[in-house]
Amino acid sequence: MFTGLVQQLGTIRSVSPGHQSRRLLVEAELDEVARVIGASVAVDGVCLTVTGSNASSFTADAAFETLRATTLGHKAAGDLVNVEPALRLGDPLGGHLVSGHVDGIGTLVRVEERGEARACRFELEPRLARFVADKGSICVSGVSLTVNVAHDRSFDVGIVPHTLSATTLGQLSVGARVNLEVDLLARYVDRLLTRSSAAGGVSLEQLAAAGYCQPTER
Repeated sequence: MFTGLVQQLGTIRSVSPGHQSRRLLVEAELDEVARVIGASVAVDGVCLTVTGSNASSFTADAAFETLRATTLGHKAAGDLVNVEPALRLGDPLGGHLVSGHVDGIGTLVRVEERGEARACRFELEPRLARFVADKGSICVSGVSLTVNVAHDRSFDVGIVPHTLSATTLGQLSVGARVNLEVDLLARYVDRLLTRSSAAGGVSLEQLAAAGYCQPTER
């Protein structure tokens, strides 16, 4: 598990092809616990397993499906990535619970400068829109953000100066693709409501009619 609070910017030093996978060599300084072989680390929001490491870098393999379903499939040597080691019991949870299992790829479609901050709009796949709510949480390329406004096929976020300088989000321009992971709680609630409705229980529409939530287009 992760929190969506990026610990540092890493640099991809090499991408080596393997059997239905690619091995990434990432320059990033992780402590001894975080870089032990078999440990989990989030790279641009994608949970990978450390396969080798030293004090200044680590290697991790990205499987074919991961390369297809995330932006890692387009990464090359020299690219910057957001790096976060796995959450440890007792660590502060400053962002929100993030699994590192990317749900889809989004596209930056609008940027507005707000002083030193930025207001950004990201487009996402329609199937994911149901999980995004006003003032809810979403993970964008490994960064925990709060949704200002959720639209049918997009959402708006505000990005503060620290996040712009400490993550890759500050380098994005319109048209850039990002990894998206929706809120875990939203996924589980949707699953429970779907199963409950199929079994004749309370439906999302019934809850909305009673005023417990907002109507959501499916």
